[in-house]
Amino acid sequence: MNTQTFNIALPEDLVKKADEIAKKEYRSRSELIREALRSYIEDKEEWEQIFTTGEKAMKEMGIKTEEEINKIVHDFRHQKKSS
Repeated sequence: MNTQTFNIALPEDLVKKADEIAKKEYRSRSELIREALRSYIEDKEEWEQIFTTGEKAMKEMGIKTEEEINKIVHDFRHQKKSS
């Protein structure tokens, strides 16, 4: 794996917390930050996929605004249950 070194500036309290976690997990500061960045990127990609899927569904249903979604959800949640 090719690597690249770069410098970042972090608040002291964040560095302290990162170092504490790294020590507890028996890993280096770099390993911890690498994993945190990987996790952040994976989460962003998952949310982008969720929003893309939602936008596609909106188009298919003819929904144009978030207000329309809120009304659909509200109506669904408050519909009378038939017994």
